[in-house]
Amino acid sequence: MTKAAKHFIKEVLGTPLITLLWNLLMVYISFMVCRVVFIWYNYSLYDGYLTTDLLWSMFKGSLRFDTAAIMYLSVLYTFLMLLPLHIKEKKGYYKFIRWILIILCSIGIVINLVDTVYYQFSGKRTTISVFTEFANETNLGQIIFKEVINSWYITLIGLLLIGFLIKTIRNPRTIVFNHLPSYYVVRTFAFLTMATFSVVGMRGGWTSSHPITLSNANQYVNRPVEAVAVLNTPFCFVRTLDKKQMVVTRYFSEEELEKRFSGVILPDSNAVFRDKNVVVFILESFGAEYIGALNKDKPDFVSYTPFLDSLIEESLTFRYSFANGRKSIDAMPSILSGIPMFVENFVLTPTLINKNVSGLAEELAGKGYYSAFFHGAENSSMGFKSYSRSIGYTDYFGLTEFNEEPQYGGMSKFDGIWAIWDEDYLQYFCDKMGSFKQPFVSSIFTATSHHPFAIPEWSKDKFPEGNLPIHKCVRYSDNGLRLFFEKAKEQEWFNNTLFVFTADHTNQSEFAEYQTEVGKFRVPIIFYDPSGELKGERNCIAQQTDILPTILGYLGYDLPFICFGQNLLSTKDEDTFAANYINGIFQYMKGDYVVQFDGTDIMAMYNFKTDTGLKENLKDRYPDIASELADELKAVIQQYLERMNEKELVISQQP
Repeated sequence: MTKAAKHFIKEVLGTPLITLLWNLLMVYISFMVCRVVFIWYNYSLYDGYLTTDLLWSMFKGSLRFDTAAIMYLSVLYTFLMLLPLHIKEKKGYYKFIRWILIILCSIGIVINLVDTVYYQFSGKRTTISVFTEFANETNLGQIIFKEVINSWYITLIGLLLIGFLIKTIRNPRTIVFNHLPSYYVVRTFAFLTMATFSVVGMRGGWTSSHPITLSNANQYVNRPVEAVAVLNTPFCFVRTLDKKQMVVTRYFSEEELEKRFSGVILPDSNAVFRDKNVVVFILESFGAEYIGALNKDKPDFVSYTPFLDSLIEESLTFRYSFANGRKSIDAMPSILSGIPMFVENFVLTPTLINKNVSGLAEELAGKGYYSAFFHGAENSSMGFKSYSRSIGYTDYFGLTEFNEEPQYGGMSKFDGIWAIWDEDYLQYFCDKMGSFKQPFVSSIFTATSHHPFAIPEWSKDKFPEGNLPIHKCVRYSDNGLRLFFEKAKEQEWFNNTLFVFTADHTNQSEFAEYQTEVGKFRVPIIFYDPSGELKGERNCIAQQTDILPTILGYLGYDLPFICFGQNLLSTKDEDTFAANYINGIFQYMKGDYVVQFDGTDIMAMYNFKTDTGLKENLKDRYPDIASELADELKAVIQQYLERMNEKELVISQQP
């Protein structure tokens, strides 16, 4: 190598951008060492579960979370390092900001290693809630000092890692300026490029529709206990900074609370289990407003679901059926675990993600069921894979798995934004179930009926625009269901299967009654058994959290489980209810009325069946009814908050 070449390499390696990348690599190494120490120290908790494949998945997944944490910790340093301002090119300036990076990342190392020890007591990664949990501890310093002494080797590792950063994090060279315009062009480009990568790193990648959260760690592991090794503590702190902690409101004594609402579904003593397959369709944005069979009272109603209408005639439906949340991520816990959304971003709160949460797949696993979840989007989209894995689904089939079978068309069937077109993905869904060992429980989350409301070019003449942009998508996806059932009816598993249909939430609306606080939650809940056992429309209330207990009740499930819904097949019409939460207000529908409650006071009560526009507030006219309904709602809220914070969400006695 020539002297000129060596000089050029030295010059390039000394630039601020390359120096920055080198320094961040050193931080990555220190974080990964912390993870290895975490697994080693807590190995007894993983003994019997760790395999080479699992470790590889854990370490691969951990890069996303380490990247997010490191980008947060280094954001100030990155800004100051690459700031395109020539007057900063001084040795003293770079020495100063070098120590900013060392100090912040050393803090990250320390809290990672503290959590290595603390995890055995807490059972979770520490989040921002630690400051409220220990706010009143006067002897906290003594406790920490004692643990530092007891875990001296962890302390030693921490000191070595901090020494490693001090030794390896370096300063860029300073330069003499001969041409300022070129300096500003090059440095501005470097600054903007690194700023882009920092934002992408904080979000968790280019393809994430939402910034990654604690729950995303579950997609790389098999059990929630393993997810903590994928995470790092600085990430958990940052991601929970703006999350309000759930405060348990004690409306009733424990004895009275259990009488009003327990949250435990007990099996029928005469139950005899039958191993029917279960297929759950979560239809993106399929509000009840679009379905003709659920709007028979409206003259000249135009239905956008001719196939679903025909299926409803052979199914069990409910006159008033509701979602428990307003977002897609709210739907999975409600439908598959019986857990409603009563706080903002509740699936992402540390109180839930650090708990064992059961669900349809896990309950049926004990009965020998294989389980699979399907969603035709990128595998980390919306956190669906993470949640499905955390509640016991054996396999997940997303865009990656679809593309591994080229006979289905691969990315030529991708809608360009979200996922595989519904018609194509539903055919794939049907074929895959034909290969499953029975009994199985399979769930699919469709995608096409989503903003920006596009359908394939070939189908635009067949499914023209409706009154709303979503209407053509609903027509298209409904036809996908028709094609699915044409194929499914020919398969051996079909006649021994219970099919369940609901939507994640509602969407665009043209009718006033669907635009109220009640109407915004109106979704279908449909149970279809080809045997004809379940038929008719009940004039009662149903909610997404009723789906889990109703399925298990229909199968004759013989174990108790936690759920915030009811078995609709064994509950009288007058006792059915629905509860949801919108803009800080709880809603409770029972009988003819809906009560709106802010956690302290009754805000309103309406007869939502006759007063579909919710215009006449009846809380003062019928105060006794309003008070009784509010008390029932309070019991549900208190049980919910207690179980999310203090109690269990699973019954540990189950085998």
